Amino acid sequence: MTAAECDVSNEYQNIMRKYEYRKREQNLAVYFKKKEVVVPGELLAEGRYRSSMGTYDEDGKVYSALLGIAELRGNTVKVVPLEGVYIPSEGDLVIGTITRVAGNNWKVDITGPYGASLHANNALRRPYDDDISRYFDIGDVIAAEITAFDRNSGPFLTLKGRGLGLLTEGMLLDLSPAKIPRVIGRSGSMINMIKEKLRIEAVVAQNGRIWVRAPDAPTLNLAIKAFKMIEAQAHTSKLTERIGTMLDQELADIKEKAPKTVEIESEEEVRAPEKAEQSEESVPLVEEESAVEEITAPTEEPAEPKASDEELAPAEEPEVAKDNDNTTEEVIEE
Repeated sequence: MTAAECDVSNEYQNIMRKYEYRKREQNLAVYFKKKEVVVPGELLAEGRYRSSMGTYDEDGKVYSALLGIAELRGNTVKVVPLEGVYIPSEGDLVIGTITRVAGNNWKVDITGPYGASLHANNALRRPYDDDISRYFDIGDVIAAEITAFDRNSGPFLTLKGRGLGLLTEGMLLDLSPAKIPRVIGRSGSMINMIKEKLRIEAVVAQNGRIWVRAPDAPTLNLAIKAFKMIEAQAHTSKLTERIGTMLDQELADIKEKAPKTVEIESEEEVRAPEKAEQSEESVPLVEEESAVEEITAPTEEPAEPKASDEELAPAEEPEVAKDNDNTTEEVIEE
């Protein structure tokens, strides 16, 4: 083959490569809109797209494996289920209720078809008492992490981690496990916003349970309302903004109602000191009157000489008496 023929063949190969590349680019297609609800078996994308959670790949095409919301991140297609039971996965944070104490193990209900097991070595420091019910007993609620999952024996839990352990003085709320990613939000944006606005403590678990502790009943009810709203509108867009607006409005209403009770209390508190001041003022008046009396009393003491002058007045009576005696004597003499 001559050099000219080689150049022609190389150019032809380059042209064919470009043609095939453009053809592949034209075949790249996505057949769903953002946050669109899809059904099992529905074609979602074809070309250089990868299947992920809730999808499957067949001949270079990605299909939905369940009823849910389709999402595209980069070149990865996934479907978030609208409903469904919780299927454990290693590394998941779960909230469970202890149902039985067996030897060195606690049996824990984490909802769903699988019961979990927590060994004492993964929850306590050695040495620990043989009766492990002293530490956690039936009915206690714990936050734990799944360390391993076997469909034959169920998931295994641990409490050795930050934020894990016994949950007390709070309320448990059950949501659909499929809606928990929406409650958490991207990089925790949703749950962090709710916690900051309401100033509550909350633990959101992948098994659909949320533990909430609030400072008062109105705040707790508002938190529940927010979580229920997320569950009902998980398939919609701009949900974080709507939840934030709702919380701001509800908090403003609570603040408007709160000052009324505060004003009433403040009026009563103001009246009470006034009464106290009046009573305190009345006491000094009596003291002042007594002080005046004490002051005036000494002024009467110099008046005693007057009293002595008055006492001297009767002293003249003897003179009169003498005169009378003289007169009588004179009369007798006459």
